[in-house]
Amino acid sequence: MEKTQVYLRREELAALRKAAARSGRSVAELVREAIRKVVLKPRSAGPVAIWDDEPKRPSVDHDSVHDEP
Repeated sequence: MEKTQVYLRREELAALRKAAARSGRSVAELVREAIRKVVLKPRSAGPVAIWDDEPKRPSVDHDSVHDEP
């Protein structure tokens, strides 16, 4: 790991310190976790859905599926 400095507003640092105290973790650990979740999160590899075909009806008619036998 490498050391770095970050400038935070007083209220940001206070909130971060409270969150660290509540979670029993260090401020640095929370910052690293936030960076991994927000900045380094993996991008989706394609459509993320249950259905990958063309829709048969518009979303406003979604209940019409119950009309078909």
